[in-house]
Amino acid sequence: MNIYNKITKDKSNNKKTFALLIDPDRQDKKQLISLIDKANKAKVDYFFVGGSLLTNNNLELCISTIKENSNIPTILFPGNVMQVSNKADAILFLSLISGRNAEMLIGKQVITAPILKKSKLEILPTGYMLIDSGKPTTASYMSNTIPIPHDKDEVASCTAMAGEMLGLKLIFMDGGSGAVNPISEKMIESCRNNVELPIIIGGGIDSAEKAISNCNAGADIIVVGNAIEKNNDLIKEIAQAVQQF
Repeated sequence: MNIYNKITKDKSNNKKTFALLIDPDRQDKKQLISLIDKANKAKVDYFFVGGSLLTNNNLELCISTIKENSNIPTILFPGNVMQVSNKADAILFLSLISGRNAEMLIGKQVITAPILKKSKLEILPTGYMLIDSGKPTTASYMSNTIPIPHDKDEVASCTAMAGEMLGLKLIFMDGGSGAVNPISEKMIESCRNNVELPIIIGGGIDSAEKAISNCNAGADIIVVGNAIEKNNDLIKEIAQAVQQF
């Protein structure tokens, strides 16, 4: 399966999709299988797998468990250069374009590139934009970058435009794990009006209503992780909300 072609085809058809974010550190195998089962039943579109800081070395086991129990495409959402596995289907090759840390813009990518070149993973070049969510997040701390202020729509849209002009294939706007405030619909709409690329939105989406609002504002892929860890029933609720488009 060519995942990027599917993403762009869905966008051209105005079909919104839902990615369930799984942090390998945050559940045991039994809990993971339960999540996978609910995702299968809800017809979730993608699994995103990764975290800002993995401490239990569970990445390979997590992906293996997903692949053994589901046909949903599995995409790596890496927090560092160590989070690479050939067992996944694809990887978001992230460039942190919202920050000014050269290591996250290009340095870490240079280290990972030869590894990915030899892998079977589909590479998805992604402009990653951290948006202030009302509190410091692990992502901002570990990347040593300042998020785009929550109300600076023009900064976000200009950043997204730059990412598109640099040749990146996706824009991922993220409030971070456990975000207090979701990314504003106004900011999403501003970016949507200025770039043609598929836009991924994550952080602070803890209800079907927020997912719908983000889709209406221009999001193509909705990503939810932290909220679902607290309430598994949100998998079905958000999936149904996104699937109505």
